[in-house]
This record gives sequence, C-alpha cells and structure tokens, in this order.
Amino acid sequence: MKLLSKIYTALIFLFLYAPIFVLIVFSFNDTETSSRTVFSGFTLRWYERLFQDRYILEALLNTLIIAVVAALVSTFLGTLAAVGINSMKRLPRKIMMNITNFPMVNPEIVTGVSMMLLFVAATRAMGDRDLGMVSLIIAHVTFCLPYVILSVLPKLRQMNPNLYEAAQDLGCPPIRAFFKVVLPEIMPGIVTGMIMAFTLSIDDFVISYFTSGTTQTLPIYIYSMTRKRISPEINALSTVLFLCILVLLIIINVRQAQDERRQKKAEKERG
Repeated sequence: MKLLSKIYTALIFLFLYAPIFVLIVFSFNDTETSSRTVFSGFTLRWYERLFQDRYILEALLNTLIIAVVAALVSTFLGTLAAVGINSMKRLPRKIMMNITNFPMVNPEIVTGVSMMLLFVAATRAMGDRDLGMVSLIIAHVTFCLPYVILSVLPKLRQMNPNLYEAAQDLGCPPIRAFFKVVLPEIMPGIVTGMIMAFTLSIDDFVISYFTSGTTQTLPIYIYSMTRKRISPEINALSTVLFLCILVLLIIINVRQAQDERRQKKAEKERG
C-alpha cells in the first residue's frame, strides 16, 4: 500500500508540474514559434523582448496596481468584518459565514457576468462611462474579501478573549486596546490574507475579463496573444508569473509554519 501511495503521489506531481517544467524550459528555446517542440538552443532574448514590449509592461502595471489596491482594501474591510463576525452570537455568525462563503463557491463566470451587468447599469446611470480600473478593483475586492475574513477569523478564535477586556480594565481606551492587544495577535492572519488576496488578484482571468472594459490586465493580454500568432514571449511571461506566485505561496507556507511553531511553544509554556 505504501508503494502504491508513493506511485500515486508521484503521478499526481508529474501531471501537475511536468507541463510547467516544459513551459519553463521552452521559454529559453531559441526558436520563433512557441508551439515548436524541439529545443534548438539556449537564449534569453524572449525575456529581453518581454521587458521591452510596451503593451505587456502596461498590462503588468495595471495588474500590479489592481492587485495592490484590491489586497489593501480587502484586507482592511476583511479584518473589520472578521472582528464583527467573531463578536456575533452563534446564529447570526452562521448566517454571516454562509454569506461570506457564497462568493467562494459561486462559479466565477456567474460572478463575472453579474458584476458586468451591475457595472454597465451603474455606468449608464452616471453618464455612459466605460468600465475600467475602478470596476476591476471593486470586482477584485469582492472575490478577495472572503479569503481575508477566513484567514483572520481563526486567529481571533485562538486569542484569549480576556486580553482585550484586561487592557480596558487597566485604563486603555477601546481603540487603543485593539491596536495594542488584538492587532498583534491577529497580524499573522492579516498578512496571510493580504498575500492570498494579492495572489488571487494577479491570477484572476474570468471575472476580470467581464469587468475590465477598456483596461487590460496581464491574464487578459495573455489570452489575446494566444488568439493570434503564439509567440515564445508567452512562455517567458508565464514563467515569470509562475515564479512570482510560487514565491508568494512559499512566504504564506513559511509564515503558517512559524505560527504553528509559536502556538505549540506557547501551549507548552502554559502547560
């Protein structure tokens, strides 16, 4: 059984990561056609062309601006929402958690189409303005918000609820007590939620496609490139995106491992 489980795990990793490995290798392939499967030589010119392409750099800048703003806004709103949900009674908390989880399980195409219709109606009411950066940021905040809430809530539940009250008993005002006592305790969850929101925003295509209007993000630009002549720049661009997301995921996992070690250490000290 152990041998079969190892073979099964190896096959899963092979099917998941073999295509990505091939893509990374062929991003250094010295050929003009991305679909060619023969490695004809090592080159870095596709990366040079990638960072010289004005349209790609504009799409990258739009993507980073949207991701940073959406991550910051969703982190702020999600933290406040998590604190409010944590202080609710059992039944209202369950209702709010179901509402919070709905955008996560709802198909992205349904979310994208519904948001597009909402934004089109709103822009017509405001004078036939085009969809663009603002609609993208609102859409990204909407689907990133539940992930931030679900990252912060466990930290609030792990925290000793008497600490906040003790700080107030010692003369600390409520707002200052929150920043001095509660915020440091839940900061790992806030950072994790912000990184997840940033990663999801960079990676999103479906919702962005329906709500982008005249603004192009990097996933949309890659999709438009694949509809024309496929350039090897796509391999280089996909490699850069994969490495960026990989670094962020490593940071998340390292932080979670550190938090678990700190929690175990604190439990041992209490015991």
